[in-house]
Amino acid sequence: MMYSSVRKPLVSALFSFAFFQSQAQQMPLQPYAPSPAEVANSYQLSNKLDTALRNIPTNNDIIPFWKKDGTAFWYRKNLPNRTWEYYYVETASGKRKLAFDSEKLAKSLEQTTGKKQNAAKLQFADLYFADANAAKIKVDSKWYAVNLNNYNVTDLKDTTIYRYNAKRPLQQKRSRWQWNRVVRKSPDGKYEAVIRGGNIFITDNTTNKEIQLSTDGTETKPYGDYVWAPDGKNIIAYKTDPKEIKKVHYILSSVPGTTRGELKSREYAQPGDGFTSYQPYIFNIAAKTAFKVDADPIDFFGPPELHWRNNDNRYYTYEKVDRGHQRFRVIEVDVQTGKTRNIIDEKTNTFIYESRIYTRYLPKTNEMLWTSEQDGWQHLYLINTLTGKQAKITNGNWVVRDIDSVDVVKRQVWFRASGMHEGEDPYFIHYYRIGFDGKGLVNLTPEKGNHSLSFSPDRKYYIDTYSQVNVPPVSELRLTANAGKVTELEHGTVEAYLATGVKLPEVFVAKARDGITDIWGVVCLPSKMDPSKSYPVIENIYAGPQDSFVPKNFLPASEMQSIAELGFIVVQIDGMGTANRSKAFHDVCWKNLADAGLPDRILWMKAMAVKYPNANISRVGVYGTSAGGQNSTGALLFHPEFYKAAVSACGCHDNRIDKQWWNEQWMGYPVGPHYGEQSNITNAAKLQGNLFLIVGEADENVPPESTYRLADALIKANKDFDILSIPGMGHSDGGTYGRRRKRDFFVKHLLNAEPPNPNILVTK
Repeated sequence: MMYSSVRKPLVSALFSFAFFQSQAQQMPLQPYAPSPAEVANSYQLSNKLDTALRNIPTNNDIIPFWKKDGTAFWYRKNLPNRTWEYYYVETASGKRKLAFDSEKLAKSLEQTTGKKQNAAKLQFADLYFADANAAKIKVDSKWYAVNLNNYNVTDLKDTTIYRYNAKRPLQQKRSRWQWNRVVRKSPDGKYEAVIRGGNIFITDNTTNKEIQLSTDGTETKPYGDYVWAPDGKNIIAYKTDPKEIKKVHYILSSVPGTTRGELKSREYAQPGDGFTSYQPYIFNIAAKTAFKVDADPIDFFGPPELHWRNNDNRYYTYEKVDRGHQRFRVIEVDVQTGKTRNIIDEKTNTFIYESRIYTRYLPKTNEMLWTSEQDGWQHLYLINTLTGKQAKITNGNWVVRDIDSVDVVKRQVWFRASGMHEGEDPYFIHYYRIGFDGKGLVNLTPEKGNHSLSFSPDRKYYIDTYSQVNVPPVSELRLTANAGKVTELEHGTVEAYLATGVKLPEVFVAKARDGITDIWGVVCLPSKMDPSKSYPVIENIYAGPQDSFVPKNFLPASEMQSIAELGFIVVQIDGMGTANRSKAFHDVCWKNLADAGLPDRILWMKAMAVKYPNANISRVGVYGTSAGGQNSTGALLFHPEFYKAAVSACGCHDNRIDKQWWNEQWMGYPVGPHYGEQSNITNAAKLQGNLFLIVGEADENVPPESTYRLADALIKANKDFDILSIPGMGHSDGGTYGRRRKRDFFVKHLLNAEPPNPNILVTK
């Protein structure tokens, strides 16, 4: 019932497509084989449709500007042809109205400033409402007061306004690996510390006497970092065993004003390279004692943040991830003895995705919050830091995606999650709050769709915007106390999009290789699809295990749709091995990045072709960037029976060449034979299909030699392939030029047609 305004066009479109299907099933489908004129026309239509779609505003994101007391806010609504208007909303009543008469305001501003104003595109540097009838407006660098009863504009002396960024996180988060800032002076001000010659010294500020605390530090193995205890009686210092970070290089070939290439070098740790390690020691100032903390050196991300017990300077905790990503600990240290105990000690046979772990320390109650996948799903736990006893806060076959904030007084957690609602896309993000005791769960986002929230300054109200890939966004003002709807702010419709002739993306679900798990993806169809023809399928792939990637928000315009208009059916899929599902779903990637979920993707496309008989899965292409560049080439190498053409941009073609932290997370440590066995470079001789490699010569994410080494291996294997190296470009899909060449490649190799030649001047 929510989308009654969009149901009729969607039903009509579905009926038409069903009719096409029934007709197509009654006759053999002929492969789409466009003539040169049809190809040229499709390029023109694709560009025109893409422009038309991007000129239709989606209002996927309402950005509210709140009054300090939360009684009202205003926002800008985008309109067609890149124009806009402003709305003012009173929160208690939900009354929404145009903030002002744009024509009158434009005229008054012109008279006052002497500068032309377009009423449909009012240009403000800033805007603030004291109330519904009085605005403060900044034009260029000058402020004006506007009486909205008569539109008088006067110079403004009091330019004080309230600023609140509704898009900021509810609570600022520190990285778990953010080091403690080195502070020379002790908390009580009595001492100052310094490291000299690899050893740590303190100076008594009363007597100016210097005391050397350590004697075993050297220039090669120094004490490099330290932290004062809160009472200033102890210093926790780290003796380091430094390891040189090796460098990678590239050459800028085409720097303007030069005649020689410019060499660039930078530090870049690769899998298996040595880590600098940090051994913690405790130095007692009064006793002049030093002893090593009874724990292994920290060999991952450097000295950690310390968390001290409330009003107790004897114990602190820190977090440790072992290299190889298979063990995560929260370790407590007794500064009087150096003895340690594990408050949390999580181990796994695969990997722990520690960058997704949330920890929050509650020293006043000797508790901490922690997220873990120990039961197979990412959930939230409450830990007693004295006893180590765990209590589960959330539970079920669904995933906690992130923690937005913690209310220590009310003992509540505000969080995002996916997969809690039966019959809904398990990737949709919903927002909730729940008590520390696991009770009182409140769903702040009850409507079906992928949600995004922003709150009023006092958090009494929030704006919920939600959509689906083929359902336009709806924005609502709601009460935080009970999630009750106050008013609907915006409700998108599809009419303007369908009027262009576009087919909105469609969601398709099929079973994974296990025959049980649902695999979700989207399908983009050409707007002028002939029901009697079959069309090659192109997959947009990115199988990086760090996330999931199929779009969930309203998506009428995309590169996928633009490519589809050339005569393809374009799909995107999240296969096994990607994130945001169960631990078992994710574990498929473990030491197995070459898999890339390709078995699931192939099964999905085969099932898709049953529902969409116009999909010709005997002609399948694939393209991707970065990890997607690795995946797309891997599709040709490891599944040539299915994939026939690939465009691979800035690919990580061998996980030994790419960045250390990312690859060891998924491929494990130490570097074993499986790294080489899964390398595209090692397997280059298996190439059967058509391959196009794109690389920027200045890529500082994935070293360019990853692509060049693959090219070298292909040449040595006597394989034909295309390669495009773009001067000066960084980590990219090739930019506008590369994207055009990608389309040309698929037109040539999947449609067996010649793309338009830009070198030929067309005259009328």
